[in-house]
Amino acid sequence: MSYTQLTREQRYQIYALKKASHSQTEMASIIGCHKSTISRELSRNGGQRGYRPKQAQESASQRQMRAHRPRIQSATWACIESLLGQQWSPEQI
Repeated sequence: MSYTQLTREQRYQIYALKKASHSQTEMASIIGCHKSTISRELSRNGGQRGYRPKQAQESASQRQMRAHRPRIQSATWACIESLLGQQWSPEQI
């Protein structure tokens, strides 16, 4: 199996299977991922009220946004584009 992130639908499946008292191994085989993925998902996104798929999806999206923030800020890009428009070379910038 290759690595793919869990989808919203898979998170709802995990929630339903957990409610039906399936083991993590059974959940993994039904969803089509490794059992350690299920374990990490439940430990990472389980709150005081248990596992909630909507909150889990939001948390995963926020983690992904933090991990993939741009290296150059938008204000810096605007300045670079302005200087390029004024015929400055990249070396001058």
